[in-house]
Amino acid sequence: MITGYVIGEALRPGSEFVPPAGLRLRKVGRIDMSESAADGQPPHWTLVEWETDGDDVAGLAQALADVLEPALGWYADFTAGDERVVVFAGKVFRYRQGDEAGRAAAIAYGRSVGTPAHQLDWRE
Repeated sequence: MITGYVIGEALRPGSEFVPPAGLRLRKVGRIDMSESAADGQPPHWTLVEWETDGDDVAGLAQALADVLEPALGWYADFTAGDERVVVFAGKVFRYRQGDEAGRAAAIAYGRSVGTPAHQLDWRE
């Protein structure tokens, strides 16, 4: 099973995320990020949680990479079995959960594209 989320405000204006067959919404909610949003980020975020029994990890990652806004280092992440997938606009990181070098590479890239350090906090 693949499970993950994307922040609605992270989608590039005018883009359209076409979910792979079998992707199901788990929950959609709004969260107040006014205390930790970086300059230029909205104070409220729409969190879209989803899951799928599909196995096209690369296709799902690419679909997200194609629609994420590159400004401010927005990203989405998901798990597929014991693999963590972290997706930025145009860039995908895949590593086994617990692989500190893989996690560090994704974090370093996030910092390089403007993701605030305190927001590079996906769960392992």
